[in-house]
Amino acid sequence: MAGSINKVILIGNLGRDPEVRFAQDGTKIVNFPVATSETWRDRQSGDRRERTEWHRVVIFNDRLAEVAEKYLKKGAKVYLEGSLQTRKWTGNDGQERYTTEVVLQKFRGELTMLDTRGGGGGAGDYDAPGSAPAGDGPDWGPASGGGGSSSTPAGGKPGGDLDDEIPF
Repeated sequence: MAGSINKVILIGNLGRDPEVRFAQDGTKIVNFPVATSETWRDRQSGDRRERTEWHRVVIFNDRLAEVAEKYLKKGAKVYLEGSLQTRKWTGNDGQERYTTEVVLQKFRGELTMLDTRGGGGGAGDYDAPGSAPAGDGPDWGPASGGGGSSSTPAGGKPGGDLDDEIPF
């Protein structure tokens, strides 16, 4: 169908540490739940209300899966771009079930860690790399499965102090 778009953008917190599995062909698959919340003030009582929505996230992109496995922890704040996919499966009781997930595919999708150093289990105040370094220097751009522009000045490193132990 021409003119349709399936794109999901989430900013939320991990509900648990990422779970890593492998497909039969050896492809790494990472999944984790992400919570998004909205707050408002009740008109009648004046009380503050909050609603949390849970989203299943699945990463099929090898580089993003690597970043998620190494650096994301429960409570980490992340920015995600992916697409909604619903899959059908059969439970142990023989009943057909459906699951809707936010999927970051091999060449599409984006993952950016938003926590500052020491906050919420995040890995730092920078964007995670999305692809292997192309040359001698690190790739400081956003963690994107489909390429994208760098978020730093040409030839420069991002601002802030980074630990030398980070492998990228």
